[in-house]
Amino acid sequence: MQTTPGAPPVAPYGYGAYPTRKTNGLAVASLVLSIVGFLWILPLVGSVAGAIMGHIALGQIKRTGEGGRGMALAGVIIGWAGVALLLLGVLFLFFVVAVSSGSSQYS
Repeated sequence: MQTTPGAPPVAPYGYGAYPTRKTNGLAVASLVLSIVGFLWILPLVGSVAGAIMGHIALGQIKRTGEGGRGMALAGVIIGWAGVALLLLGVLFLFFVVAVSSGSSQYS
C-alpha cells in the first residue's frame, strides 16, 4: 500500500454497494395508471384502477418489505383525486345543462 506523505492510508478493498430492495410492480403500475387517468387519457378506468392497485401494493409492501411505498401512495392519492375531479366535472356539466334548459323554458 503506497501513499503520499501526509495522506491517510487507503484500504485496498471497499465495503461494496448497498443491497437494493426490489420495487413492487403493482406500485409502479398504480402510479402509471393514476397519471394516465389524471391526464384524461383513460379518465375513470385509469384513476380507479391506479387507486385500487395502489391499495393492494401498499398491503403487499407492508407484508413483504419491498420498496415502492412512495409510488403506491402517490398512485392512491392521484387516482382518487382523478376520480374526484371527474365527478366534479360531471356534476358541473349537469348543473350547466339544468340551468340552461331552465332559463330557455321561460324566454
